[in-house]
Formats: sequence, structure tokens, C-alpha cells
Amino acid sequence: MSPMFVPGPVDVDEGVLLAQSQPMVPHRSQEFEDLYLRTRGKAQPLFATQAQVFIVASSGTGLQEAAVRNLARKDVLSCINGAFSQRWLDVALTNAKQADRLEADWNRPIMPEMVADALSKKKYELLTLVHNETSTGVQNPIQEVAAVVHDVSPDTLICIDAVSSLAGVKIEMDAWGLDMVLTSSQKCLALPPGLALAAVSERALAYAKDVPDRGWYFDLVRLEAHLNKDSTPATPAMSLIYALERQLDRIQKEGLENRFARHSTMAKHVQSWVTANGFEVFAQDGYRSNTVTAIKNNLGLEFEALNSFLISRGMRIANGYGQLRGKTFRIAHMGETKLTDIQNLLAAIEDYLKII
Repeated sequence: MSPMFVPGPVDVDEGVLLAQSQPMVPHRSQEFEDLYLRTRGKAQPLFATQAQVFIVASSGTGLQEAAVRNLARKDVLSCINGAFSQRWLDVALTNAKQADRLEADWNRPIMPEMVADALSKKKYELLTLVHNETSTGVQNPIQEVAAVVHDVSPDTLICIDAVSSLAGVKIEMDAWGLDMVLTSSQKCLALPPGLALAAVSERALAYAKDVPDRGWYFDLVRLEAHLNKDSTPATPAMSLIYALERQLDRIQKEGLENRFARHSTMAKHVQSWVTANGFEVFAQDGYRSNTVTAIKNNLGLEFEALNSFLISRGMRIANGYGQLRGKTFRIAHMGETKLTDIQNLLAAIEDYLKII
């Protein structure tokens, strides 16, 4: 079967799936501690960091909650230009934070000057920003945004949701001065759903110690205390961690720069095809995702009919998300997908366009 072209869960390599079948060991054993230590070390290059990498059993949204509970007593600036950045605002508000919204049109990025203006008017403990909006295919300029935060409000902590970009797009956490970068397993990492990973800076961990009401499960201070013993506070998703280690070895073998280049090549191919075939890319030019392309349904296609045709060919794409459902459709080019897979998909869509 050809790969799924939906932005998660994505197809998983057979060997990675099989890695989950390894026998269980006690999670308070030396065997698990060795596995956990190895895996965290192998994950650090994905973030380009020397910071601690936390691995938890949850979706990426769980770590959105960890960010707002641990890194802000009250004041959060939520940058919004899509459904998942809106969710992060909702997470902050439902955790009783005073979260202000800084919003751009959903086909446009959050620009550094917008952030600088907001930070000049009010002091915020925490800024939240989604790097790659899965709902819109917009990739925000996080390096440039981080630079203005450090210039205008250097005490503000910078948290980045990289759920649909980490391991597909270069992110340099330490060089760019990011404080928390979070992701989940089922997108560019090409693992089964169920794991979330975050790298957290030393200054963010120090700040968290003085924040009340951090909760229990996602308390970064508690997680760090156990992590320093190569352990976890609660029972880990051991099978998924076996799979994670196997996949990190595969990513290392491919080479991160090669992996980033593969994602970029696929994105450019899809986006060129879109315009050549009478469609329009939803995201503003210059800020388009390397991992998922949202396409305006300006030709009025019946999405379900298109997807049924593709499913008959062993393929599948995604409808628009949330308020963009029916107005856009999405082609993911992430994880283990290759350019030849993309070419086969686009040829199948062309076949469909000929018969409608």
C-alpha cells in the first residue's frame, strides 16, 4: 500500500513497528534506565540542543498544557494563526492563565514586528508559538520571532510547538534561544501515536520551580528529578520508547540534513504542482510548510469523492481542519514519505481530475 498523505498519524516503518514487540522489563530496572538514557541522548540532535529532553506518554497537546502550567504564573502571550495555536490559547485559559491573543490571518505568519509591538506594551512571562501550523500549512519564522523577544523582553520564556515540524525541518533550540520545544511521535518522527517529547532550557526549569499549581503528571520539576535518575515519575510507554530508539537510529543513518532536504524537496514539488494544476496554496508565499501543504479548494472538488478515489488506489489525503474543512484539503509530505510517493499521489489526483 502506498503511504498515507495525512498529517498524522503517518505510516511507520515495519522494523520500527516490530521494535514494539520487545519484551517488557520493570520500569524501575537498570535495563529501562539504560534505554531511557540512550534514547534521550539520541533525541537531542533533533532539537539541536544540550538541554534535557523529556519523553512522556501523551499527545503533543499534553505538553502544551505542561508549558502553561509550569512556565507562567499568570501572563501568557498566545500567538495565533491556526487551529492548533488557538488550542494552545484555550489550554492556557482553561488552566486559569491570563492569556492574551496576538492573531494573524490564518494564511499568514506571525511576524517579528507584531510580537515586538505586543511585548513593548505588556510584560509576559511566556510566549507560545506554533512553528508549523498543521491546519493551514503556514510555517512561522521562529528564529526571527525569538530574536525580537530576546531584544524587547529578554525575561519572557519562548515555547514552541513543533509537533508537525521537528525531524522534518531544522530547528536550532540552543542557537535561537528557545526555552521549550515540544513535539509528538506520529508526524515527522514517523512513530505510532502516544509519545510526546520536549526539550526544556535550564532557565525555564529554574523558573518552573517557583510557579505554583504545576499539577502532577506534567510537572517539569518532578519530571526532571526522575530524569536525573534516568527514570520517570509514572509508568512509561515502554513499547513506544523501544520504537523511538529504533527510529532515532534510522534518522541518524539517513542524516538530519538529508532528512530536512527530502522534506523540502517534497514540499516544493507539491506546491509547484498545485499552481500548475489550477489550485492555490493556502499559505502565503515565503512561509509555506515543508511538511504539509494546505490547498484551497478553489475548483470546488467534492473532497470525499476525491479521497474515496485515492483510497481505492491505496492512498489517502486530509480534508481541511476545523473552520477550513471543505474550503481546503491537505497533502502531508512528512515522515518516511519519499518524492516518488508524492509523484504517485499527484498522478492519481490527475487521473481523478480527468474523470470528473
